[in-house]
Amino acid sequence: MTGTGHCLPATRVTNADLEKRVDTTSEWIIQRTGIEARHLLGETEHPSDLAVRAGQRAMQQAGRSPAEVDLLIVATNFPDMICPGSAPFVARDLGLGDAPFFDLKAGCSGFVYGLAVADALLRAGLYQCILLVGVEALSRVTDWDDRRTCVLFGDGAGAVVLERGKEDEGVLGSALFGDPEKPLLLHMPGGGTRTPATPDSIARHEHFVKMEGSGVFRTAVPMMEKAVHVALTAAGVTLPDIDWLLPHQANIRIINSLARRLDVDRERVLVNIDRVANTSTASIPIALDEALRDGRIVPGQLVAMTAFGAGVTYGAVVVRIT
Repeated sequence: MTGTGHCLPATRVTNADLEKRVDTTSEWIIQRTGIEARHLLGETEHPSDLAVRAGQRAMQQAGRSPAEVDLLIVATNFPDMICPGSAPFVARDLGLGDAPFFDLKAGCSGFVYGLAVADALLRAGLYQCILLVGVEALSRVTDWDDRRTCVLFGDGAGAVVLERGKEDEGVLGSALFGDPEKPLLLHMPGGGTRTPATPDSIARHEHFVKMEGSGVFRTAVPMMEKAVHVALTAAGVTLPDIDWLLPHQANIRIINSLARRLDVDRERVLVNIDRVANTSTASIPIALDEALRDGRIVPGQLVAMTAFGAGVTYGAVVVRIT
């Protein structure tokens, strides 16, 4: 992992701002979610704009030019367009030339899935320098009149440059899982071929994200706990060896519960949900880049990253920072 970067939109919306729009209070939002503010795309911005800026910062830190990136993976659930997605726009605006690109959709686990996929491709010798971006613009699919969900989400992008390294650095172990019996815990019913856009589907608000909050909480914690243990075994390390736990920033209660079940001190858990809310696939790379740039994470340390998302998908990756 030779370079990281992230980008947040300029527009910042606080809980106090939301109090003016829906029947809620800042105290309730903080108590239930840990969120105090979030950043939202401007009307003329696109998700790929955030991805490009995050990618540029990661490549700059890695000392790599666009010509040296030979694969782009964009982890996202709500791309610029259903077809062709977000990856081609990101590749074009980064100037990646004829390097291959694709979107990866795996719910909020997309970045963790992307790390495992990129690691396997590098180990297979198919690519030498991969740019992995997690980007989301959940504000575009949020019902801002639904107080249960509108307080949860924010927009942003995070990126990493991945290259071949030594055996004891980078991705040491990963574990990916899925549970197809719970596909509707978090979903957007409209917009796909199952429910195309019609006046009726729009009137029924089917083009907004729907979530079963209690079901997500009950499911997310044990699944991420399982994934972390399996990834640690794959990496040949134990929990006491881990310097930092970096979970998907979904909800502070989920994060705290996971830390307790893993018996990880709260001081070793990276959290930024209070400032940026739930940015889905972007949450882990944003928090990672922040912690690297402010010196909390230093070379040689072990970081266990874990996520849970729509599908249901879940997984974990253990990384030694170089």
